[in-house]
Amino acid sequence: MKTTQQTLTCSLGVPCLLALALATPQAQALEFSGYVRSGIGGADTGGTQQCFQLPGAQSKYRLGNECEQYIELDLRQDLFRLDDGSVISVEGMAQLYNQYGHTPKFTGDYGFARMNQMYAEWSNMPALNGGSLWAGRRFYKRNDIHISDFYYWNQSATGLGIDEMKIGDLKYSYVFSRKDSYFQEPYINRHDFNVGGFQVNPGGELEFGVSYIDKPDSTGAHSGWAVTAQHKQSDFLGGKNTFALQYGRGPGTGLGYTGDVGLDRDNKSWRLVEYFDWQATPRLGGQVQFVYQKDKRPDGADQNWLSVGGRTSYAFTEQFKLVGELGHDQVDATDGTRKLTKFTIAPTWSPSGPGFWARPEIRLYYTYASWNRAAQQAANLMADGSALSENGAFGSARNGSNFGVQVEYWWK
Repeated sequence: MKTTQQTLTCSLGVPCLLALALATPQAQALEFSGYVRSGIGGADTGGTQQCFQLPGAQSKYRLGNECEQYIELDLRQDLFRLDDGSVISVEGMAQLYNQYGHTPKFTGDYGFARMNQMYAEWSNMPALNGGSLWAGRRFYKRNDIHISDFYYWNQSATGLGIDEMKIGDLKYSYVFSRKDSYFQEPYINRHDFNVGGFQVNPGGELEFGVSYIDKPDSTGAHSGWAVTAQHKQSDFLGGKNTFALQYGRGPGTGLGYTGDVGLDRDNKSWRLVEYFDWQATPRLGGQVQFVYQKDKRPDGADQNWLSVGGRTSYAFTEQFKLVGELGHDQVDATDGTRKLTKFTIAPTWSPSGPGFWARPEIRLYYTYASWNRAAQQAANLMADGSALSENGAFGSARNGSNFGVQVEYWWK
């Protein structure tokens, strides 16, 4: 294999090649990026802050409603730049998590520390028209809504793939994976195929994806599939809009993930996702979302989930913002209609500027939430001891508030 500076040969194959790469002078500077959120909070009843999430809802509104110390530290190293312009790289990310109210040891019952990314990539390959080959454990094509941290279409995996091979105006990707995430215990074969780059209107781009989940070799297991269509529109009312439709059957009802392999093809789910980011002026910005999901189950355990909310920030000076967030979740299930509404106000110091996305932010916050009896009863059964349950911080009350301080920062 010929590099830009010298020809390297090694009879020991890839391990030897990587070892030589770490010492070779053409290796590029190490890239360091990361994310941190950390804080401390309490409940109005005393004790540590407890966060508000509706049982059956797949996400919660984040501002003033996060109950953990969380860190991601990522290192990426280009090992070789080849004569054809392609690059061989390795990347790894450490992830640290610890619940509020417990010593931040990042281990044991209340925390963890792990490597959630470890992969090698051969990028900008002429043979793939600028696409990439990769293998390992990787965050990949993670489509999410920031204000609720809802990863509705997420192809992160332990596996291997081809990333954005260009044919004409379109970009094709394929991933074969065995695990969605560190927490998935059984190994399950999954295939993800994406086609993007459809320029359907000025500033608008369409992407399609298909996921197929193989039937595992276990009793009562089934195969499944899911499809996603997503449209992204830039320059829309001064911002960017995203609209997605998803449908799945069997284990494909996980939609963005590998679902329960015990579900057969008669189990169906579909989801609509709509969110809009805007920066109307240098000082006024925000994000709003609408999510609706319908689950059909032949055993009668049907469920509908609705989530509507938004966050906005206004900067009074170059470094001081007032941030507010209002969100409502509703789940229609066999035990009734559960409801949760949450509001947060957060005076914020933003040393990097007045924009909505400017970080770091250091926030003081006050959060108020209210929920109905059906939500409380569901929490008693599904999440006993949580904020909405009668054994949580707010007891038999169906409202409560938290307050605290938090820093959030990301960098590249």
